[in-house]
Amino acid sequence: MSSTPKPPMSGSDIREMFLKFFESHGHTRVHSSSLVPHNDPTLLFTNAGMNQFKDVFLGAEKRAYTRATTAQKCVRAGGKHNDLENVGFTRRHHTFFEMLGNFSFGDYFKKEAIAYAWELVTSEKWFGLDKDKLYVTIFKGENGVVRDDEAYQFWLDELLKSGMDADDARKRIVPMGAKDNFWQMGDTGPCGPCSEIYYDMGVAASDTPAKDLPFGQDDARYVEIWNLVFMQFDRSADGKLTPLPKPCVDTGAGLERLAAVLQGKLSNFETDLFTPLIKQAFMLMIEPESNKGVNLKEDPVQNASLRIIADHARAATFLISDGILPANEGRGYVLRKILRRGIRHGRLFGQEKPFLHQMVFSVRDEMQDAYPELKDSVDRVSKVVLAEEEQFARVLEIGSKELERKIQEAKDRHEEAEEILVGRESGLLDEFINDGGSFNFFDMTGYRIDEEYMESPFKPVEKEAEGPIYLLGKDAFHLYETYGLPLDFMVDAARDAGIAFDMEGFEAARAEEQARARASWKGGSKATASPVYRELPKTIFEGYTQRQSAGCEVLALVKDGVGVQLLQPGDAAEIVLDHTPFYADSGGQVGDHGWLLSEDGNLTVADVRGCSKPVQGVFAHKVTVKQTIHLGDKLQAVVDSDFRTATMRNHTATHLLQAALRETLGTHVKQAGSLNDPIHLRFDFSHFTQVADEELQDIESLINKNVLANTRVETIEDVLLDDAINTYHAMALFGEKYGERVRVVKIGDFSTELCGGTHTSATGELGLVKIVSESSVSSGVRRIEAITGTGALDEFRRGFAVSQLTQQIVGKTDAATPAAALQQKLSAQEEELKRLRRELDEARMKSAASKLKQAGSQAIEVKGIKVLAQRVDALDRGQMRVLVDNLRNQIGSGIVILGGAQEDKVSLIVGVTKDLTSRVQAGKIVGLLAQKVGGSGGGRPDMAEAGGKDAGALDATLASAAEIVGSLLGN
Repeated sequence: MSSTPKPPMSGSDIREMFLKFFESHGHTRVHSSSLVPHNDPTLLFTNAGMNQFKDVFLGAEKRAYTRATTAQKCVRAGGKHNDLENVGFTRRHHTFFEMLGNFSFGDYFKKEAIAYAWELVTSEKWFGLDKDKLYVTIFKGENGVVRDDEAYQFWLDELLKSGMDADDARKRIVPMGAKDNFWQMGDTGPCGPCSEIYYDMGVAASDTPAKDLPFGQDDARYVEIWNLVFMQFDRSADGKLTPLPKPCVDTGAGLERLAAVLQGKLSNFETDLFTPLIKQAFMLMIEPESNKGVNLKEDPVQNASLRIIADHARAATFLISDGILPANEGRGYVLRKILRRGIRHGRLFGQEKPFLHQMVFSVRDEMQDAYPELKDSVDRVSKVVLAEEEQFARVLEIGSKELERKIQEAKDRHEEAEEILVGRESGLLDEFINDGGSFNFFDMTGYRIDEEYMESPFKPVEKEAEGPIYLLGKDAFHLYETYGLPLDFMVDAARDAGIAFDMEGFEAARAEEQARARASWKGGSKATASPVYRELPKTIFEGYTQRQSAGCEVLALVKDGVGVQLLQPGDAAEIVLDHTPFYADSGGQVGDHGWLLSEDGNLTVADVRGCSKPVQGVFAHKVTVKQTIHLGDKLQAVVDSDFRTATMRNHTATHLLQAALRETLGTHVKQAGSLNDPIHLRFDFSHFTQVADEELQDIESLINKNVLANTRVETIEDVLLDDAINTYHAMALFGEKYGERVRVVKIGDFSTELCGGTHTSATGELGLVKIVSESSVSSGVRRIEAITGTGALDEFRRGFAVSQLTQQIVGKTDAATPAAALQQKLSAQEEELKRLRRELDEARMKSAASKLKQAGSQAIEVKGIKVLAQRVDALDRGQMRVLVDNLRNQIGSGIVILGGAQEDKVSLIVGVTKDLTSRVQAGKIVGLLAQKVGGSGGGRPDMAEAGGKDAGALDATLASAAEIVGSLLGN
């Protein structure tokens, strides 16, 4: 008997109910991780709920809980997982979406996971979906892996317990192949069968509504709403599957799909997760001057462009909030594509003014309850989007001009093609054809010709080139990627210009780019932690209070990734101790250096050159062995005190720097990366423009004011994460993952951060902080490097030495500082150099003009056309162009060819008077001349330029000019 339908729930209600259900079953609610995957270069964006638990599944990290539930923000818009082009045109594709999930880390397995899923989906207390509309799938067995009979039986038990008829229950459990029902993290590592829950949306949702097709034959009608992954195997490099000692569960249910099902909508865009955003997008398309709305014949929710704007606004808001900024590569490039695609679809409505930045506030309003961080970041995000909208408007203007140029080039190639095909006496075609097999006539000209002719180049021409003039697809794709010109815009422009669009070439270029993107981001290839580390207890870290520890037991010796019983002198290896004072790489601070001594302290048994955490909580000391070390030995661990102290100074200075940046530049400043070693500190942060010199001075002064105050650096241990954020107002560091309890580092009222690093006890121990550089890392991300302590002293000594030298060079001056005095002197010298260069250029031009004053009389007549070829050295191309114009005026009608050489580099310029361009073009002349000096070139029919490498051939080349012109003129 069917369940009574529950009243529709909002998307927020569905999210909260899912999380509460699993909390009621002993799961820890874990907040969504950032869209920038933590410490995982294999992923472009977080694209699944399990991403933040990847190291837990791999055995590289241990958590305080074994059951978790999350609502994870995800993006699929680049790399291996890319839904961007489909968004807006289908019911269920999105760039940004939320993945609801429950996870078991070696706790429960298939039986409980299936029972939980069925209860949540069908119980009247929870989602209450009609059981008669549900289907489930299991792995049917394939590729040497047996059928998942366990999952089949557990599903059957649940369906029967819920009152379903036995025959009906069996029909609703459908075996499927590995493509759909076997999951693996990568080529190696954890993997296992999965089981999916599908919902029947009804015949109305079918691609062919007239046909009532069964499950498995209509993807539009039967929608997957939940995937249960059972990680029970470890796949080795040879493909062998070994059962995992502690199988895990990873499930994912798309919130948007669940909302569509529970709200009775055919499309995700019809749910309350999207409709407010679509309506806001619709309102932003109103023309302010006329106050008229966009004239749509359909419901705005059904309009693809409005869907795209709503979806892309969600993605852009969350990506920028998580620290990604528009750029020309990597994650920033994908964000830029999302933003520009949204802007382009606004322009389809005629909205050419910035609008997308206003959508950011609507996204905030809809999502802030689940993601409160949007409240703090919304102003910054909106400014970033507005800046990108304004930049894109400028780029579109440039791109349109570039498109016009490419269209003209296509027309020029058409003329060139006709010349090549019917002007065979020039020999140019034969030369190209025989150029090592590299000639591609279509790529050169955009013109398709008969293959038989290409295979027999000496056969008389009997047919003209096939096909129309083409705007090359690769050129169009370049404009599409670089300038964001819409495809349909370019197709229309080509049609209006009377030429065809090479769609085949465009798609080939797009496929090539997508292949490159997939190759750059190969997800899931992260190696599992060595079993040697996975089975070890956590190392006790004593380095906060001491720099030497005695009686440290050797728990593991690892050489070349393999555990060994002993290490010999000269071995490079890793050693794990039960307790240690060595700090391991974390939070931007490098691991300590030092020594391992024998138990009595009389021998150095190993030099330590770093320390890391191959598994969360396990410290591996990177050593060069000096004396034999056995498993189980007791050693003394001694940190290099100078190394640690210098590193601590730089780490504490980093905290002061971030606080000073936020006070001076604004609270939009967020850490985007850092490095603290004994030599210097490096701090990357979000900021839109270069930091001015005056601002840098203010930042440096503010830091050193706090250093001179000798403020106590307070560390507060074991603080609840919520208390640290809400009570202490501590800032979290970029890319770090935090447990329920954290460590807070507080420097008076000036700086409070979550930090596990080592620090000085007071700011005065830094001595002095000196900023040495400020630079750009990428669009919207700046980098400051600084030094402290003796490093700063050395820098000031170098600066003092330069100052003394400056005084010797400049002498007495009224300038306020030596730097200003030196700048004045250099500026005066630069002005003098500019004056001398101008005089030299003028002298050269006068000399050249004087020599060529009577050059017109030296012109040679070729087939009734004057041809003047002259050599003019020591002139740049701008000066040569001026001379060409003067000489064309001098001869009235004809062709002027100038060549010059400077330091073995040849310059050629050809000018053809306007009355002759229908007979011969400057580009063709200069192209043939350039070949003779080892170069190439081209240009307009009346003016063209080329370069070359063989200066020794220049005179002979100019002497052959008349012959080349004659060959091009024909009979």
